[in-house]
Order: sequence, then C-alpha cells, then structure tokens
Amino acid sequence: MIQTSWLIAACCASAVVAALVAHIATRRRDINKVAYMMDAMEDGELNFRFLNNNRLNRTLNRIRFIFDKQRTAHEQDSWNKLIRILTHEIMNTVTPIYTLSDALANSVDDEGRSQLNIKAGLKTIAHSSNNLIRFVESYRQMSGVARPIKKAIDLNELMDKIIALNSELVAEQHAQCRYLPMDSDLIIYVDEGQIAQILINLIKNALQAGAKHIEITSMLADEDEIVVEVANDGEPIPIAAQESIFVPFFSTKSEGSGIGLSISQQIMHQHNGSIELLRSNLTQTVFRLTFR
Repeated sequence: MIQTSWLIAACCASAVVAALVAHIATRRRDINKVAYMMDAMEDGELNFRFLNNNRLNRTLNRIRFIFDKQRTAHEQDSWNKLIRILTHEIMNTVTPIYTLSDALANSVDDEGRSQLNIKAGLKTIAHSSNNLIRFVESYRQMSGVARPIKKAIDLNELMDKIIALNSELVAEQHAQCRYLPMDSDLIIYVDEGQIAQILINLIKNALQAGAKHIEITSMLADEDEIVVEVANDGEPIPIAAQESIFVPFFSTKSEGSGIGLSISQQIMHQHNGSIELLRSNLTQTVFRLTFR
C-alpha cells in the first residue's frame, strides 16, 4: 500500500515537473516571438505572420496588421502630399514659360515685328527655366543621398567643429549658439559629414526663423541610445505645417527648397536613427536626433 502511494506521488510529481517545464518552454517561445516581432517592426519589416493556433499568435498577427495598415496610410498620405507639392512647383514654373512663349509667337507679325518686349519676355522664360533646373537638381540631391561611411566620432569634438563652422553666421545674426552635454565621453558611430550636414541645417533654419539663442544638448538615454536636441527661440513652425516639414519640397519659407529636413530624415534612417520635431511654440522649437 505504501509502495503504491509512493508510486502515485512520484507520478504526480513527475507530471507537475513536466507541466512546469512545458510551461516555461512555452513562455520562452512566447517571449522569443514577441522579441522577434519587435525587432522586425523596428526594422520596418512586416513580412512575417504567426500561425493562428493560439490566442497570443492571433494577438501578435493583429498587432502586425494594425501597424501595417497605419504605416500604409501614412505612406499614402506622404505620397499624396509629395505629388501635390511636385505638381504645384512644376506648374508654377512651366506655366509662365508656355504663356510667354505663346504670347511672343502670336505677337509677331508677318514682317517680324512684335508689339511685346521680346527681350523682357525671353529673360522671364530663361528665369523660369533656370528655376525648373534648380528644382530638378534639388530632387536629384534628395534622391541621391550617399550610403554613410561610418566611424567612431567623439560627440563633443564634432559639436565644437560645427559651432566653430557656424560662428561667423551666428555672429552676423547677433545670436548665440552653445553646446551643453549632459553626459561626458559620448561616442557615436556615424558618417561625420552627413551628421554635420543635419546639425548645420538645423542651425541655419533656426537663424532664418530669427532665433537669438540656439542650444544643443546631448545625453545618454535608455537602452544605450544617444539623444541630441537642438532648441531655438525663433519664430515657431506653424501648427498646420508641423506634420509636413519632413515631406520633400515642402517649405514654410518663400526661398526654401524644402529638401533639407527630408534629406536629414533619410540620413538618420540610414544610421538606424531618427529625427523628429518635439515641439514648436512661442517659447521654443526643439528637434531631437536619436542615435541607436
């Protein structure tokens, strides 16, 4: 009787251990699934799908579907904005060329005399054509961002170079630009020229907005991310324009090409990082660069 009870107890204990091991293994697989999905979503890869054989898999598949749907909608919205801007820019440039060419042609009589000022008309056509060439050149710059050649860069040294390069321009605007590192000895693995291009562009944008104080800070954030923030007290970006500032050729400035922030975004993506507008109000405009 005692031996039988012992066997039953042993069998029960084995069953409990087996169930526990199976539970731990299942939990580990579930954790690995979630980790895989997060890595894939962070890299922008959504071509995965789990079998719909349990609640967790169905939930993960639904999250993937929702994320993919939102990304598609966002991309479509960006393309629509880009097409509207391209159409607007091209039509604004081509229309005067066509109108003036047609008017000049119709104004010339059989003896070659014209009631219009041909020289002035041709100058206007040449000016419009030059604007179109510049527009196409801007598009080529935007679509031709080179692959970064990365190396380890001391962030403090990079900032010292950037502030020195812009010191004359900052002084001309009677402004101040300073760098305040929150953490020391920060090293980033980047293409120095490309990252410098982003920061210089942000400083110039701030000066064009009338900023008198530009402050650049850096810190080590969670998960070993390095964050650089560029703040200025210039005119804020209009609320209606804040969602479009990274769309190619969109500009709030009459003389702007609208490709600076778009190129900056491409560069940061190639560095597995990001650039975002944190806020822009009457007090401060702040851009954040995150390096991972």
